[in-house]
Amino acid sequence: MTEINDEVYRELQKALDKLPIGYPETESGVEIRILKKIFTPEQAFVGSKLGFELKALQEIHKSIEKESFTLERVEKILDEMHKLGLILSVTRNVEGNDIKFYAATAFMLGFYEFQMNKMNEEFVHDVDQFFEEAFMDELNKTKIQQLRTIPIETEIGVERDISNYDNFRYYLENCGEPIVLNECICRKKNDIIGKSCEKTDLRESCFSFRSAGQAYLDRGMGRVITKEEALKIIEQAEREGLVLQAGNSQRPMSLCTCCGCCCNLLYNEKRLDAPAQFLNSNFFAQVDEDLCSGCGVCETRCQMDAIEIINDISKINLDRCIGCGVCVPTCPEEAMTLIDKEEKDRTIPARNTVETYFNIAKKKAEISKNQ
Repeated sequence: MTEINDEVYRELQKALDKLPIGYPETESGVEIRILKKIFTPEQAFVGSKLGFELKALQEIHKSIEKESFTLERVEKILDEMHKLGLILSVTRNVEGNDIKFYAATAFMLGFYEFQMNKMNEEFVHDVDQFFEEAFMDELNKTKIQQLRTIPIETEIGVERDISNYDNFRYYLENCGEPIVLNECICRKKNDIIGKSCEKTDLRESCFSFRSAGQAYLDRGMGRVITKEEALKIIEQAEREGLVLQAGNSQRPMSLCTCCGCCCNLLYNEKRLDAPAQFLNSNFFAQVDEDLCSGCGVCETRCQMDAIEIINDISKINLDRCIGCGVCVPTCPEEAMTLIDKEEKDRTIPARNTVETYFNIAKKKAEISKNQ
């Protein structure tokens, strides 16, 4: 593979960039440095033949016009990539025969998370640079995120019941098994470069459900926990002011407890003037100025710098507020309330994760067509 080492990673980058959540090219070339740290040249070459939709092994082999890449060799490379969490693989029975199918996975949420135990300082700095240089623009392109902010259920100031997709306790009761608890890759990343979290000592704080959880277990990552254990961790996260972000569907496969100092998404969104437009949520915070004493607790807890004390009163910047509700439960005057948005401003998440990505891909196509 030495003759294609220099170009194979660019071909992989181009293939990944065609996914619903793409992998854009940068001026610095940091995206290629990241790929070289994760994929071998052979893996990059074969991986460049994959896309969002599943392809049969035989079809993938047919697309590789190199005699040295036999069917058996391609299968071995693909299976190893799947074992490492770099791609997706399923086996289906077609007309009585078991056929292997493979598909590419995005950088995030995807093969990046499976680098949890392989990160070093150089890799961390490259990832941070990639987010700043190009990847955040990619995530924000359609305003349909892979994650959505869900509120602290008991703090919502509305009379009617909230929808199931905005209720994390409903998530836990219906998420399916296994429930797998993992370290937070964002906090671990910052620990590696000496920027430990300012908000919490929690490290095991990210949840994966069903097949997503099993994927971690199959690779020796994470551990199975009960619903009761999960609830205790989430309640601790709430007490410490962390933001709950679930997969952006009505049956999410993940739930994260995020902070504005470590989370790649929140940290980079917070640097924008109006981040609320890019973070999917159906709520916003509201302050009763007659009750507010200007103590500043809410300002300190806010992960998005959405609250400022002006003339001894809390003022909320709705361009920054993402409706997480962390400002509500610790307000000593009970002046903070979480309000649901008007019907026209509410978003109903996709039915499942696959539909979420199809919606992102459709929106990207519309944007590209109109440019």
